[in-house]
Order: sequence, then structure tokens, then C-alpha cells
Amino acid sequence: MSMEVTAWNAMYNAMHAESDRRPFSRRTLRRIAEFARPHTRSIAGYLLLSIVIAALGVATPVLAGRVVDAIVDRDPLSTVVTLAAIIAVIAIVEAGLGIANRWLSASIGENLILDLRTTVFDHVQRMPVAFFTRTRTGALVSRLNNDVIGAQRAFSDTLSGVAGNVVTLVITVVVMIGISWQITALALLLLPIFVIPARRMGTRMAQLSREAANHNSVMNTQMTERFSAPGATLVKLFGRPARESAEFAVRAKRVRDIGVRTAMAQTVFVTALTLVSALALALVYGLGGFYALRGALDAGSVVAMAMLLTRLYSPLTALASARMDIMSAMVSFERVFEILDLQPLIRQSPDARDVPDGPVSVEFRAVNFAYPSAEKVSLASLEEVAVLDTRGGEDVLHDVSFTVAPGRMVALVGSSGAGKSTIAQLIPRLYDVDSGAVLLAGTNVRELTTDSLRATVGLVTQDGHLFHDTVRANLLLARPEAHDDEVWDALRRARLDELIIGLPNGLDTVVGERGYRLSGGERQRLTIARLLLAHPRVVILDEATAHLDSTSEAAVQEALTEALTGRTSVVIAHRLSTVRAADEILVVEAGRIVERGRHRDLLDAGGRYAELYRTQFSDSGPDPSSMARTLDA
Repeated sequence: MSMEVTAWNAMYNAMHAESDRRPFSRRTLRRIAEFARPHTRSIAGYLLLSIVIAALGVATPVLAGRVVDAIVDRDPLSTVVTLAAIIAVIAIVEAGLGIANRWLSASIGENLILDLRTTVFDHVQRMPVAFFTRTRTGALVSRLNNDVIGAQRAFSDTLSGVAGNVVTLVITVVVMIGISWQITALALLLLPIFVIPARRMGTRMAQLSREAANHNSVMNTQMTERFSAPGATLVKLFGRPARESAEFAVRAKRVRDIGVRTAMAQTVFVTALTLVSALALALVYGLGGFYALRGALDAGSVVAMAMLLTRLYSPLTALASARMDIMSAMVSFERVFEILDLQPLIRQSPDARDVPDGPVSVEFRAVNFAYPSAEKVSLASLEEVAVLDTRGGEDVLHDVSFTVAPGRMVALVGSSGAGKSTIAQLIPRLYDVDSGAVLLAGTNVRELTTDSLRATVGLVTQDGHLFHDTVRANLLLARPEAHDDEVWDALRRARLDELIIGLPNGLDTVVGERGYRLSGGERQRLTIARLLLAHPRVVILDEATAHLDSTSEAAVQEALTEALTGRTSVVIAHRLSTVRAADEILVVEAGRIVERGRHRDLLDAGGRYAELYRTQFSDSGPDPSSMARTLDA
């Protein structure tokens, strides 16, 4: 390894070593050992090969010195050829072992990444909805990428680096002392001149890197938000493209300036260390030559000392920051384990059973519910805040009780924020109640298996979320084993088959991010088709037509009629005209059911439902009572 490369490595190690100085955690070490246990044999082979390669690396300078001695002493040609052949064999063996070691390194590192990523991904999949409503997606993705890769480096780089460098250092120092302790002492005295600037410059470089990373993070956030369809639309509507461009340019220029300063600092630093290394070599040659001319040292020994010197500084500087390299890897592991330690609030009972066959009823028994506080479902680092929000724990539902008989429809109406959507989310167990019980077919949802619960309950929300994938893939989320005939049947029943036939690639047409290549009504009907394909026995509609125009609403209502036929259903609707056919209407206010009954009876009662009804239709012209008669007709 050249002195210049050694200088670059010294600067890199010192720079990254300053990132974190937290102490070791025995618990973290034990958990790392658990992940490493399946790869024990590979790690042992990797370390063994690293030691052998380090030993072979020291042997080459010694043999080179003997070649020089043989030439100076005019030994037989066979001696020189033999030594050269040994050096060649060592080079070939070292190259082969290096390739094998690299394969082991890649295998260990990539397998560890696989284990960590799949473990974290599976764990996150089990987290409740409350976790995702608070967590910043970018911070969570970073754990699966940057931190997992940082943890992997502990095995593929740091671990072997420490082992190899220790062996190289010990063997090199022993051999150098054996040749000339005076020159060895000189080389070690020059070490602080080599290492101290690296550590100090590393601190400065780390500061510049963090500053650049902060600016890049802000730019990435700006791009992510502005390049999405809603963000780009908002920028255009308010005429801000020029302002956005100017703000982005300011941050980009700061990153450019930091880049220039970083490049110059790196160049000056590496040049200085390379100069120190060259001066050290000059001193070795000068002092070694002096001893050689006086007969105290062979010429070959001088050459060997010079070559060994280049192999001395690299492991010394690497080991000087090895602890910090390990600390950085430990931090990555701790950030990954931090996610794994966040236990899901909703877990399947060990003795859970499937939802009983046949028609399914829905029942709420004296349900009280409060959304969980942040400390129960999230982490400050995932929300990118210093301290978690302490709010939460206040009941939003109070003593809610009602029953939906099999095949019947109950509608929930009330003011915004009254608790209607919360009630809907408790049925598929997206949240757990604090007291009381939610029952399906007479069984508490806490006692049901997650798979059977998801298969029984279908939910359509107002946003009609779709993935950036094909129509087919978005539909098959409901039932991956479904055939094309079943897919087309669901599309026909959702009044969407003609539209899909007219698309460029039919079922294989990509719908775009969040389905933005489709209209609002088309997106909603596609989510209804997905629900129809799933064949749920219980259907929940949460404001499914809230943001649609009259034409789209009419098409969606036809699809919803198909979806609700013969199924137990809970319908949340802001537009009261859509719930008049419900078997029972529940009026929810401030988390309580304040009225219940059929449409006509609630109007005649003149309570909160009648007030909502009058308010909704007061601007439309017709008299509410006459409108009610028309709706009932």
C-alpha cells in the first residue's frame, strides 16, 4: 500500500471516527452475536484468511531484501531466481487468498444485510397504524438502508481490519526490530506526526460532512415533497416555481462551497502526510545507508526496512481509530435494534382462532377508546424531533354500544371529528379498545387470528389509496391467487371494466403514484373492485364518496350497492342522502352515540340528525321535509 493511499485511509478513518463516542453496550454486543451466530464458520474462515494474508504481506519485503543482498554478494544465479520465484508464488497465493477473502467478506456482509433488513421489515409490518401516522417515512427507510449497511461494515470491514492490522503490525515490528532497532525506533517516533494531524483534520472534515449532509437532507426533502403530484400542483397553483428554484439554489450553492472547502482540505492534508511519509523514507534510507556503509547493516536490510515502513504506518493509523470505527458500527446496530425493541401494541393471541363460518355480526359493547401516546408507538428519532409529543391518552370514544345484525347496514353520521372513523378502525383491529369489546360473530376481535380477521373485514376509505403499480397488481393485493376471470368480474361489478379495457395495456397499465393517473371516481371504483375481489363478509365504507362530483358519485354508488349486497356493513357518510336506506342510523357526537333510528324517524324526532339534515340541504333550495319525502319515495 502506498503512502498516499495510507494517508487517505488515515484521513477517512479519523473523519468518521468523530461521529459518535458513546460507550459499548454489552446487551448490544450480545444481540450482535445472535445475528452473527448463523455465520460463525464464514467469519472464522474470514479472520483466518485475513491473518494469513497479513503474514504473507510482511514476508515479501524480507525476501526482497534478501534478493538485494544476493545481488550485492554476487551469490549464484539460482539463489536470486529461487528467491524471485518464492516472491512470485507468495504474490499468486496472496492474490488467490485475497479473492477468496473478498468473497467471504461479501457473503458475510450481504447475508447480514439480508437478515437485518428482513427482520426489521417484518417487524415494521407488524406495527399498528398509529406507528405509521407518527413516523417520518424517510427516517424509517434510512434505518433499513444506511444503518443496516453501517452495521454490515462491522463484519466485512472493521472486524477483519482489526485482526489483519494487528497481525501485520506485530509481525512487521518484530521483523523491523530484528533488522535494526534504531531505525524501528525512528519510525515509531515519527508516528505521532502522521496520526495527530489525521485526527484533528478528521474532526474538521466530519463537521464539513455533517453540514453538507444537513443541506442535502433539506434539498432531498424539498425535492420529495415538490416532485409528488400534489406538491407540484400546489407549487404551480400558487405561482411559486421561481421562489422554490431560488431556495433550492441557495442550498445547492452552500453544498458546492462546502465541497470546494472539503476538497482543498483533503488535498492539503494528504499532501502533507505524503510529504511526511516521503521524509520518513528518506530518513530510513539515510540512516540505513549510513549503517550499511559502516558495515553494521546489509544493503538488502535497508531495502527491506523501507518496504516494511510502508506496511507499518497503515495498520498503526487504522488501529488508532479502530475503536471509533467499531463505535460507529455499534451505533448503527443500536439504531436498528431500537426499531426491533419497539413492540407492536396489537399482537395476535397465542390461542387465537379463526372467524366462525357463515354470516357475521358486528357488535360494540361499552367501548371506550383513546389514541395511544407517542411514547407507546413511536421514537423521537423516527419522528425527527428532540422529544416525543406527550399528548394522548384522552378518550375519544365513550361507552359506545351497538349491534349490526348479519346482512344488515348501519350508518354512522355526525360532525367531523366526532369519532366515526375511529369506530370503523376498531372493527378490523387497526387499534385496540381500552375497555369494552368489539365482537365479530360473537367473538372478541382480540381472540381472532389476524389473517381471518383481514379476510372477513373489508374497508374502503375516502382517499382510495393505490400503489405505483399495475391495475392487476393493485387488485391482486386483495387475493393474490385470483384468476383473470375473477378480476374482470370484480371490475364489471365495480362499473370499471370498460375503462380498463380502453387503457393502453389493460390490466397491466401502471396507475401511477397513489393512482394519480386515474380520476378520483376511477380510483375509488378500483378500490371497490379490490374489495369485491376479496369477498369480505363485513364491509366498512368510510366516506367513500366524500370528495367526488355528482357523476362520479353516481358511478361509485352503483359499485357500492354491488359491494354491500348481502353483506354486513358499516357506512360512514357525510352526505346524509347516501344513508337513508340504512337499517339503522347512529348519530355520533363527541365520541358518543346521541341518537339512533331510521332516517324518517330521526327526522321526525327533530334532534341532532334533523339539525344536520336541515343544515346540509338549506342551501340547495328545496324544503327539507319535501326533500325527505322525495328521498323516501
